Amino acid sequence: MSTIDIGSVSDLDHSRYTVSLSNGKSLVLFRLPTIRPRNATTPGADRSHDGWTYFAMEAVCPHAGGPMKDASIDIEDSSYVASCPWHAYDFNVETGESSYGLKTCTFPVTVQDDGRVSLHVADEAGLSLSGLEPVSEKVKFKHGSRIDASQPPPKYLGNDATLCDWCVHILSTADPELKIELTTHLFSLFATREQTSSPMEIGAGTITPPDEPPREESLKQVQPGAMPRAGKAGTLKSRITMIHALANIEQWAIDLAIDICVRFASFQTTTTSSATSGEAVPQPQPQPLPLPRTFFYDWLKVANDEAKHFSLLRARLEELGSRFGALPVHHGLWDSATRTADDLRARISVIALVHEARGLDVNPVTIERFRSAGDADSVDTLDIIHRDEITHVTTGHRWLTWICRQEGTDPVRVFRENVQRCFRGAVKGPFNAEARRTAGMDPRYYENLSGRPWKGDVIAGG
Repeated sequence: MSTIDIGSVSDLDHSRYTVSLSNGKSLVLFRLPTIRPRNATTPGADRSHDGWTYFAMEAVCPHAGGPMKDASIDIEDSSYVASCPWHAYDFNVETGESSYGLKTCTFPVTVQDDGRVSLHVADEAGLSLSGLEPVSEKVKFKHGSRIDASQPPPKYLGNDATLCDWCVHILSTADPELKIELTTHLFSLFATREQTSSPMEIGAGTITPPDEPPREESLKQVQPGAMPRAGKAGTLKSRITMIHALANIEQWAIDLAIDICVRFASFQTTTTSSATSGEAVPQPQPQPLPLPRTFFYDWLKVANDEAKHFSLLRARLEELGSRFGALPVHHGLWDSATRTADDLRARISVIALVHEARGLDVNPVTIERFRSAGDADSVDTLDIIHRDEITHVTTGHRWLTWICRQEGTDPVRVFRENVQRCFRGAVKGPFNAEARRTAGMDPRYYENLSGRPWKGDVIAGG
């Protein structure tokens, strides 16, 4: 075994690092809030220090080589789980086990009495540390700064503010720069407080979200059918038009993910009678269930991703010599939100599993057009967005399935009924069957499916 000195806990102030070893191997070191006591006798039993616990795992996902340094972190059964940003394969950061049947290598980490952090690699002696680099979790902001100094600073709510208070505050914020800042702040705050004795109150039913989030007065808003034609990315003007349209969708997507948290905070599952006409005594009924806190964490994570996407696209527009707001925008996605404001099942079905799933279909074509035009920087941005959107569709599928499981209904049938009731237009291909399947959607969901009559295009993304 090799025992490798990583450094002092006082110097490790990031939540994750890439670790390079002398044999060329790369690992990821996670620094996460302690969530349960460690009673094991194996190396790693003393991996916790001063409220933080340290974990190390392979830097690449064993499924398809995705970068685990960019993994999202969730909590399941009092353990941390890292999900690959490419295809959402999840891995317990301590055991390496995945719910998909795969397993990645994890490495014990210990914290010595003197505060030194050590990494242990079995079956190979003489290894040393070649490099330790913090992984930036900053969103790509305009000119390296989050907020225009000439504008009022963002208003942060007090410690007693509920999740719903924060959500309405963000929904009521028109300035996209402030919306990005507040969204990323809320996700970080909520996730951090989940690991303390004072998690953020949800505040269900205490505040009403706006009917439609405001936009800056300088934006020219038109109907979706009146948007400028983008072309096929063969010219700079075409690429700017396409990126601007995507940025508009991502800004609405921030609001959609925030809105689902507050608008449906009081949601409870329903029950149906299980007694048949021949039963003398009805069977006990399951009790209605509120949404678990992981529901809010998941959608705040989606909102945080959408803020990142908007910021990346907005920055790319500026690098190409334009700016967000230089072209018209539309609110077509919010029209779908309005039609699904009365039912969480419908909201998830239409926004996450139609609009965002449609993004999975068209993204590869868009990316290839930018690649053919030689725009590698835009390709990098669109690749990030596409990988994240697979996990967003996964999130929608997971929570619709959870609701249906509690209610004893079929998620495929519930999805199709809600699309037929609330969506406008046909769910048309060609479909990215692989990406949809990775997100949990097999063809039973979307083949031969139409909503209400509509002649316009289906908006991709959300």
